[in-house]
Amino acid sequence: MTKLFKPYYPIAATVDVVIFTIEEDELKVLLIKRANDPHKNRWALPGGFLSQNEPTKNAALRILKDKTGVKDVYLEQLYTFDTLGRDPRGHIITISYFALVNPDATRLQKIEDLQTPTFFNIKKLPRLAFDHKTIIEYAKKRLAYKLEYTNAAFSLLPKKFTLTQLQNVYEIILDKKIDKRNFRKKYLSLDFIKPTHEKLKGIKQRPAELYSFINKKPIEIQRFF
Repeated sequence: MTKLFKPYYPIAATVDVVIFTIEEDELKVLLIKRANDPHKNRWALPGGFLSQNEPTKNAALRILKDKTGVKDVYLEQLYTFDTLGRDPRGHIITISYFALVNPDATRLQKIEDLQTPTFFNIKKLPRLAFDHKTIIEYAKKRLAYKLEYTNAAFSLLPKKFTLTQLQNVYEIILDKKIDKRNFRKKYLSLDFIKPTHEKLKGIKQRPAELYSFINKKPIEIQRFF
């Protein structure tokens, strides 16, 4: 008896990258303006098709560099989005990655081949291509969750920072006010940061003590908020 096989329909895969930063006390996400159809001239996450024999993380780093000029960032896989109809070109799934960057250490190159890379306020996004609004919303929730059980804030701060600057990162991302005394007591108990024995200069108020992260690699703990 001949065994019947169902027909095989190939699908394509893309990689999309969500880059968050905090600038001017706002959580922002990096977008590019699409140069081709579909959704030509609409804003989108940096993304592209996966090449043959290319790991998805390598593709994410390649796409990020080629389309925005951003490189040397720590990427973490976010989620696979596979809703039917998400791309008018056919059955295309996307593997998404996300990262946090310090705006002072991230330069968006202005060269002809790049697709107008621009940081947008997460609360004031333009009309987006594909399902990228859904991807960004998912990444925002994941980011808020990560702050509650990791030292991920180190990616958004300068090498030396005040406790006020650290708390500001949490309040912006969690979108809520946090009790100052309680926050400092809890955070200092985690042994994530250490005093540098230096003071913040150039301000009118009493100079605040500067801190630095002990480890600039992702560390997980029990939830502390």
